Amino acid sequence: MLKKHLIPCTVILGLLVMAKVFAYKLPTKVENLKKDNYTNSEKKTEEPVFSIAQLEFAEETLPIGDTKVTHKMKRTLASFSYENLQTTRLHKKAAEWFPVIEPILAAYGIPNDFKYVPLVESGLRAGVSPKGAAGFWQFMPGTARMYGLKVNSKVDERYNLKKSTIAAAKYIKELYDVFDSWTLVAAAYNVGDNHMRRQINRQKQDNYFKMKLNRETGAYVYKLISMKEILENPNRNGYKNQKALIAFKQTEETNATTVE
Repeated sequence: MLKKHLIPCTVILGLLVMAKVFAYKLPTKVENLKKDNYTNSEKKTEEPVFSIAQLEFAEETLPIGDTKVTHKMKRTLASFSYENLQTTRLHKKAAEWFPVIEPILAAYGIPNDFKYVPLVESGLRAGVSPKGAAGFWQFMPGTARMYGLKVNSKVDERYNLKKSTIAAAKYIKELYDVFDSWTLVAAAYNVGDNHMRRQINRQKQDNYFKMKLNRETGAYVYKLISMKEILENPNRNGYKNQKALIAFKQTEETNATTVE
């Protein structure tokens, strides 16, 4: 008789002990869960630290670990800061020009980064170069006519943003067929394709960043990258009141725009 009552009592006692254990453990788990959630909500998302390795032109990056290239890039980038340029007109010109330029480059399969070429070519200065290059894309008269622009005493379509961009896109596309590298294309745009070919053959080198070029051409791609950086990340380059200009949406109105 005692055994019959002993077994149920033992089971009940065991259940009571287990209940106390779970009752003790459960609040602890809930408390930890709340603490974890609170901790996560307090964490701040840090912005990635800027480094030269982030910079690129048309998805072609700078050589990693090359101290000369890094120093030159830092020096050129510093020259484009607001502290040195003391102007916001580049952002204003970009906001006006890019909606016209971007759709045309895209239509010809040209990387969007080439939209910075006219800003470097004519955005930093105005007028005709000593050699006779003029307009948004700084075409020489003969080259302009070769790619369909009218240049005479009555009209000069080098100053028509839409038409000159179409001409530039055709020229850039042909240069890429020759050099198969967008940084070399940009350099050739600056110095001429024949000169660039000679330098590649003479130096037996087809990496722009490792070539020895004249001062202007040797700095050209660095200037394009710097222009891209200050327009896409104006605040960290000292342009406090400017919005980042990364890409404009193509619209029918944009395609029809012509700037005289």
